[in-house]
Amino acid sequence: MSVIDKVLGAVTPPVSEEKRNEATATARAAADSGDWLSLALDHHDLIRSAFEACRQAEAAADRTAAMKALATVLNGHSLAEEVVLYPALAKAGEKIHAGHAYTEQTTAKMQMAEWENIAPSTPEWKDKLEHIEGAVLTHIYEEESSWFLKLKEKGERQAHLTERYREEFDRYCG
Repeated sequence: MSVIDKVLGAVTPPVSEEKRNEATATARAAADSGDWLSLALDHHDLIRSAFEACRQAEAAADRTAAMKALATVLNGHSLAEEVVLYPALAKAGEKIHAGHAYTEQTTAKMQMAEWENIAPSTPEWKDKLEHIEGAVLTHIYEEESSWFLKLKEKGERQAHLTERYREEFDRYCG
């Protein structure tokens, strides 16, 4: 386990699946059909499915393909958040949360780059998967349980956020 993994584990303690599910349900209840929040939640579902595909892959080639698919959706989603949602969150008076969100996503990107250099046939590959997944699921929980609810409540120009969020995600993943 790398030093970054150890720090990441200490900074982002695990959240129970029950609490994560409750946060997702609360956020879904706050979302309107097709708005930025519903799109972000749909992307969170895609990310969780992509992690599951990584966990289920056994052959090295399948693991590599699953990891690349995860990276695509994770990067498209995170870039859309970083370009659109986090600046809006900061503007809505949540600068500390926005800064924390940027930091977590940068750390995840660094971990993903490190993961690419681990042979997919090794136990270390699975170990890194578990570390990244834990950190990302905690980040998703923070968004769904608090940050995005605050943005939904206090953010300006909700329709504009939806349009821009969709545009940025599609630019990467479209």
